[in-house]
Amino acid sequence: MQETYEPAAVERDAQSYWDASGSFRSLEDPAKPKFYCLSMFPYPSGKLHMGHVRNYTIGDVLTRYHRMRGRNVLQPMGWDAFGLPAENAAMANKVPPAKWTRDNIAYMKKQLQGLGFALDWKRELATCDASYYKWNQWLFTRLFRKGLAYKKTGVVNWDPVDQTVLANEQVIEGRGWRTGALVEKREIPMYFFRITAYAEELLAALDQLPGWPEQVKLMQKNWIGKSEGVRIGFPYELQNQKHVLWVFTTRADTLMGATFMAVAAEHPIAIHASKTNPQLKEFVEECKKGAVMEADLAQIEKKGMPTGLHAFHPITNEKIPVWVGNYVLMGYGEGAVMGVPAHDERDYAFALKYKLPIKPVIRHPAGDKVDPPWQPEYAEYGVCINSGPYDGLDYQSAVDKISSDLKAKGLGEKHIQWRLRDWGISRQRYWGCPVPIVHCPACGDVPVPDEQLPVKLPEHLVPDGTGNPLAKLPAFYETKCPSCGKPAKRETDTMDTFVDSSWYFARFACPDQDQAMVDERARYWMAVDQYIGGIEHAILHLLYSRFFTRAMRDEGLLPGMAEPFTNLLTQGMVLAESYYTDASGRREWINPADVSIEKDSKGKIVSAKRKSDGAAVVYDGIGTMSKSKNNGVDPQALIDKYGADTARFYTMFASPPTNTLEWSDESVEGSYRFLKRVWAYCLKFKAGSNTEVKEGLRKATRFEIHTQLKQINYDMQKHQFNTVASGAMKILNALERLEGFPAEAKEGLKILLCVLSPITPIWRTIFGLI
Repeated sequence: MQETYEPAAVERDAQSYWDASGSFRSLEDPAKPKFYCLSMFPYPSGKLHMGHVRNYTIGDVLTRYHRMRGRNVLQPMGWDAFGLPAENAAMANKVPPAKWTRDNIAYMKKQLQGLGFALDWKRELATCDASYYKWNQWLFTRLFRKGLAYKKTGVVNWDPVDQTVLANEQVIEGRGWRTGALVEKREIPMYFFRITAYAEELLAALDQLPGWPEQVKLMQKNWIGKSEGVRIGFPYELQNQKHVLWVFTTRADTLMGATFMAVAAEHPIAIHASKTNPQLKEFVEECKKGAVMEADLAQIEKKGMPTGLHAFHPITNEKIPVWVGNYVLMGYGEGAVMGVPAHDERDYAFALKYKLPIKPVIRHPAGDKVDPPWQPEYAEYGVCINSGPYDGLDYQSAVDKISSDLKAKGLGEKHIQWRLRDWGISRQRYWGCPVPIVHCPACGDVPVPDEQLPVKLPEHLVPDGTGNPLAKLPAFYETKCPSCGKPAKRETDTMDTFVDSSWYFARFACPDQDQAMVDERARYWMAVDQYIGGIEHAILHLLYSRFFTRAMRDEGLLPGMAEPFTNLLTQGMVLAESYYTDASGRREWINPADVSIEKDSKGKIVSAKRKSDGAAVVYDGIGTMSKSKNNGVDPQALIDKYGADTARFYTMFASPPTNTLEWSDESVEGSYRFLKRVWAYCLKFKAGSNTEVKEGLRKATRFEIHTQLKQINYDMQKHQFNTVASGAMKILNALERLEGFPAEAKEGLKILLCVLSPITPIWRTIFGLI
């Protein structure tokens, strides 16, 4: 051992040994219990941030712990490499996204290796490699032939300047994030996965996942959103033709209180009425530029305009005015809702705003009136009033009777509706997996045959922000129909990057398999025993992965498999202080490392100045580390100064893994001092002799160390790594109190090194020196 703790040298030697000996190579071994530990793979943005370090350290601690306990452990790593950020970077740097992406992968891989993670790099994959996305395309063709993948028109945000579709987060106050152009709603042909075919199974199976956080399961249940109610038809006429305006409601007992209908701007009624009403046409166009997501609509001001048309109440045959509402989406249900203002808060506000009738039909606890302001009891269940033949009926009796009467008229019935919508996977962008479809004038949409897969993405293109480069490249889209051989056009849409990340965990089991999507090795390793990632992926990524696993199961790829992840851990965010100046007339964020601060006796910041020039800066509080606020800590700088083990130890010690971690330079320094103390104790032990220590102290020390060991084992299984780290500190304190090196010291030191090794792995290599 060296006389002083020099992390760079020690860690370099240990990592070289691990690489040379293939320490983390994982092979299938049916004789041993397996443990598949996986952290969500990163997007190759350029360099790691502290969120990555924390996430992957959690996985590595578990990997090493279970390996020490004799399990056959797999911990792979790869890259979620397709996506829009690469296109944006390509435009900014005038380089192909492929080069930018692969350069970033190379740099981030070095960083991960420098952190000493027990990763099986032989299984590395990148979703932008044709050997990977070939199987996206292969499965797509199978699902397309089964009808689980299909094409229909969908409503999207359209930037008329860039000629491209924008994600909702790229629309800022109705304008494109890059061009500033007013965004339009457009209906364009898109490809969808019929995830709704698995809605019932996806919902029911959540109750069979005891290893998932309850919060995540609830979020998924709400997203899937099973609602039992009644589908109700309101007849209407358009150009002397009879139609039915269908709505779904969970409150059929309020049907007699419907005083207006609201339809989406794209609904045939709205389109017809706007042809002869310039004001309505202007409003319809305004609505088309609005939000396209339910969550966004909940936040906007509710606006409407009458169409001048009406529908007929299915029970009373009364005329009910039809309005266009900016809060109604064509893509949800059938683009229409019935307005019952007396018993729905949104409808109530809408009716007050536009002076529409408000008719109470449910007796609520406070009485029969619904005076402003809105009260929650107005929406409660009760007994029907002002409802003709349904007066006096309670909720369930009213629903039963009304649905029966509607069914007899052919205008309704009981119905189960899902909030979940089919997954639109089309992206009119370049850097993604090409959709394997050929459009033939004679044969229609034809899936690309297996022998012609993969449809390779040209990697030399540089986007310029004006639409999809693939649509401007005849060498890509000009082809022949696989069925008839006549000239045809290749699809230029690419797949949503969620497709790439919805099955990568299974491919890690057999990344070198070139004849099949997965093989028997996936059946050995799957399901993932422990999955780790941020709560921000609690809905879409996890839901799509659950869908994909079932689709692969039904294709015979993962027999008997339903759930991809047995246990799920959602780690907390890393927080840090943020500072800014306004001296230049615009807010400039200053990295905390460039700020000197003074605190009062209670730890409150009373003064903050920029180190370079002493200028005063404003303290903006504690928040998530982000590029936008320039408050991130560079992991590489931390490793260079203190070593990887200090970074790992601090991120585990500072907070339980599911809680937020508030960054503290002082605590980082404290973690470094602790590891130096361990090193110093090892040196003293090696140089010392079996000295005489009072028997009582020896027994007490041994008892304390084993008590800590028992607690540490318990805490490790509960993923309380912060108390594992503090337990290691307590063991060192106990050893130092011995003031000598009896046999109990050697036993205690080996326990300490064993306990530390999952968190700070180089300490295991010191075993042979003790």
